[in-house]
Amino acid sequence: MISVQDAMQKDVITLRRVDKIEEAAKILREKNISGAPVVDEDNKMIGIVSEGDIMRLLEFHSPNLNLILPSPLDLIELPIRMKAEYDEISAGLKKASLVLTQEIMTKKVITISPEKSISDAAELMDSRKVKRLPVVDEKGDMVGIITRGDIIGALVKSNE
Repeated sequence: MISVQDAMQKDVITLRRVDKIEEAAKILREKNISGAPVVDEDNKMIGIVSEGDIMRLLEFHSPNLNLILPSPLDLIELPIRMKAEYDEISAGLKKASLVLTQEIMTKKVITISPEKSISDAAELMDSRKVKRLPVVDEKGDMVGIITRGDIIGALVKSNE
């Protein structure tokens, strides 16, 4: 049996509760990860932020553009409306980038212990529709993180 401890990443990239979403998105992009735990000033995990959380924030702050074919008279005012909608989108994205991670993070984080098997982790991820699980010890301290990719990597290594 391959345990979570055998497959998890021990060096966990974390976000701070007061990081702006713009900073959090930059960290996720630079580190090529799709989410990260959020920690408080004492380095205790208080939540998790994913790309999906950021995408939902951007959807909330961006108006829907109604793209319909204009009538000939609409063509005159279309550039003015498009500029106004562009300005509204830009303002929404700027406002969204200033939101703090603590405002959009998932607070009830699904975790797993290091002693569990990777099949337990896979089942938990599938049933709860998550892509990563912070790994916590018996004291509740985060000791790692396991992702779907880690599970697949562990299976590949075990079959080599």
